[in-house]
Formats: sequence, C-alpha cells, structure tokens
Amino acid sequence: MKMKVLTSAIATALVCSPLVAAAEEQANAAQIEQMEEHQPVVLDPEFKVEEGIIFSGYARYGLHYSDDYNKYVRAEGQLAGQAAGRLGNEENGGEFQFAKAFQSDSGAIWDVVLMLENWWKAPDEYGDVALKKFYAGGTNIFASQPNAYFWAGRDFHQRPQQNLNDYFWMTHDGQGGGVYNLELGSAAKLDFSIVGQVDGPGDNGNYAFTSKLHDISLADNLSLSFLFNYGFESDQYDDNGVKVNEDKINAYQIAAVLDQSWSKGHNQVVARYADNADASVYNKVDDLTTLYLSLEGQVNVSEAFSLGYLGGYHDYDAKDSADARSNYSAIVRPMYAWNNTHSTWIEAGYSMVDYQQGGKNTAWKVTVSQNMVIDAFANARPMLRFYVTAGQVDNEVRSNELIEARQDTLALGAMFESWW
Repeated sequence: MKMKVLTSAIATALVCSPLVAAAEEQANAAQIEQMEEHQPVVLDPEFKVEEGIIFSGYARYGLHYSDDYNKYVRAEGQLAGQAAGRLGNEENGGEFQFAKAFQSDSGAIWDVVLMLENWWKAPDEYGDVALKKFYAGGTNIFASQPNAYFWAGRDFHQRPQQNLNDYFWMTHDGQGGGVYNLELGSAAKLDFSIVGQVDGPGDNGNYAFTSKLHDISLADNLSLSFLFNYGFESDQYDDNGVKVNEDKINAYQIAAVLDQSWSKGHNQVVARYADNADASVYNKVDDLTTLYLSLEGQVNVSEAFSLGYLGGYHDYDAKDSADARSNYSAIVRPMYAWNNTHSTWIEAGYSMVDYQQGGKNTAWKVTVSQNMVIDAFANARPMLRFYVTAGQVDNEVRSNELIEARQDTLALGAMFESWW
C-alpha cells in the first residue's frame, strides 16, 4: 500500500503556523485506509512539507449499557478478534499522534512522530496513557532508491487489520529499524525490519525479523503480497545473573495476501501459517502450529446500499494440549444510507470454537446501529452511533467455573468513532 501522507489522518495544526490546504488534501486521499488498518505511515518524495505540527489520531468512546455481567458477545477461546462481529461489540480507546516534517536542501524528507494511547488496558497494567510511537524516518535519501523510507525508533509495525472482526492477523509493534518500499525493478517492492518487543523504555528480549514483498501486479485490479517473519530470543537472566531461558524457542510466519478490486467493490484473501507462534512471532509457544484463512470484502449494490462480509477459519494446533482448537466465523454487515447524514447498519455474526478434545463454544450476535456522519455516502468520520446489540454464547468448554456456560447479552450504546 503506497502511503503519501505524513500521519495517519487529516492534518490539523496545533501551533500558530497553520497547515496549508495542500497538505490537508494530500492527507484526505489515504486517511481512511491508513487509520482503519492502523498501519505505519510511509513518506515518499512527493510529500509537501509545510510548517507546523500535524495532529492526527483514531478514537472511539461512548456508553455501552447492559444489565448483565456479560456486556460483550465473545465465545471463550475465540481466536480471531471479535469473531462474532465488532459493531456494537467493542470497547473504548484512542490513539493521539503528533508529527513534524523537515526537508533538507538535497530534497530528502524526514519526519519525527510521537503517539500516545489510551487503549483497552487497565491502569494497573500499562497506565491510563502509554507511549505507543516515537520514531524518526526519512525518504529520498538515496538517488537510486528515492521512494525508500528508512526508519528507527518505536512504531506500529506490521499489523495488518481486518475491519469486521477488528483482528490484527499479524502484529509486531516494537522498537527497532528498517526500510519500506525498496524497489525491485518495476515488478515489486520490499520492506524489512528488525524490531524488539517493548518492555518499558527497553525491550524484553524477544525480537523479530519482518519482511514483506508487495505491489506484485498479476492483472488490472489484482495484486499479490508475501510476508515472512522470524522470531528469536536473546539470552535472558534473573536478578542474580542466572540464565532463565536455557531452551530458547524460535518461530516463523509465512503469509500471502491477494487483493482484488472492481467497479462495485473489493475483496481480500489472506492465508497465514505460523510455527511456534500465532499472530506474533514475539509470543512463542513450543510445538504450536497455526493456520489462518479468510475472505473479507464489500460489494456496493447501489450508491445507497452496500454489503460487507467476512469469513474466517483459524486453526490452533497445540500438540497434546487442551488448548488445541479451530475457530470458524462469519460476519455480514448490510449498510444503507438514507441521505448525506443518516445511515443504518445491521451486523450479524456467528463464531464457533471447536476443541480437538471435544466440545464446542458458539456465539451469535446481531447489532442494529443508527448513525449520523459528515457524509453517509463515503467512509467518512466522525460518526455518531446509537445501537442495540443482542447475542448469545454457549460455552461447553470453560477454563474455570466462574465462566457461565450460557450467556445472554442485550446491550444499548451510544458511541462516537473518528480518525482525523
């Protein structure tokens, strides 16, 4: 995905020097794709540097009321995010980013980016506000590779996300360095980095080499990407200087992504296999293999009506373990825009967790959301949602007796969602 903006969203100045309209128009074209996918922002030589600080971000906050203990519809052991659907089934959080761009006399463009987050974590885990990004990078540094973007620091990293289940099917946020968009002739581009898993200001000894070969054009509106990641550990010691990881574990992932677009919509097929890992090679489990397959897309039936859909299969093969299971999920979301401001979304989802040792956990959910937005005929934000969610979970397999075997959920909510 070629990104031509400095931050993940539309630019707004925080200092006296305002950002000019050119930078704002440049951000508008890519803000939706970037903020929904939460991807790193990669500058290119066409970016127009203006004075001022750019403020951007993503947030959703609101009221989610249920008089039952189970506010959200989630089968125990589900694997792929909100496997029964995210609409009316997601928690509050936000990410707030500040960035500054510079340009040298040689034409090289640099940025320094800082992001703070308040995201789904209890205060006793990470604090109310945590440092999510702090990095610098530059592009147009080498004449032979003008589009290559070199970076170092702490950043979102290789976290492709699916929308309907809010699932990051890979995630390697961390601190390190690397390069994006190395051009391999006209056939493809290559990204690669080495990153470490964050532990306070440092890292915890888990590392990943990540890579992506992308922009491989198979035909008009059809492209292919390949990803390969390798996870490894450093020697780790306790406070007495005794090594605590004598049996170090390595892990790897391979994946292929097929993107297809047409006049009425788009589709994406994902296939990911991992050895000793699942979504991240930071988090290694010996004798584990996982497989994730999915199809997600949207068809625009008319200007006013569209249908989003996702089907997924996630196999978690933990050898000789009660954790071994497969997760099947299906989500559909019809969306109708009544006019420029008002729209109605209905999302229905089903998830089943099938344990190899016997037993199934299932969940279904239906959400009706009435929305108000700047432009209901585009994927615009901010959006106000007023919704009702009904669902049911049946857990035949429970990790402890405190988890109810049967869970019925009826929830009402009012939420805003925005990226900017």
